[in-house]
Amino acid sequence: MAQAMVHFRMDEELKRNMEETCKELGLSMTAAFTIFAAKMTKEKRIPFDVTPDPFYSESNMAYLEKVIDDIESGKAVLAEHELIED
Repeated sequence: MAQAMVHFRMDEELKRNMEETCKELGLSMTAAFTIFAAKMTKEKRIPFDVTPDPFYSESNMAYLEKVIDDIESGKAVLAEHELIED
């Protein structure tokens, strides 16, 4: 089977982290992407869940905005506490 070259860009830190993870698994990045492409092609779907970070959900953002408003308006009662050390 003929080989094809695929080029794309990604964040440098993400690339370094992926290279390290692949090395730990005994894979090259090419092998990892080939596995991903084969599985995606066979299953006709992304082979893992892709979901948004719940931190950025509308309800959480509304809650955070309310907390900020309460702090800025003086409605929130802030209390000091001892920090837990590692």
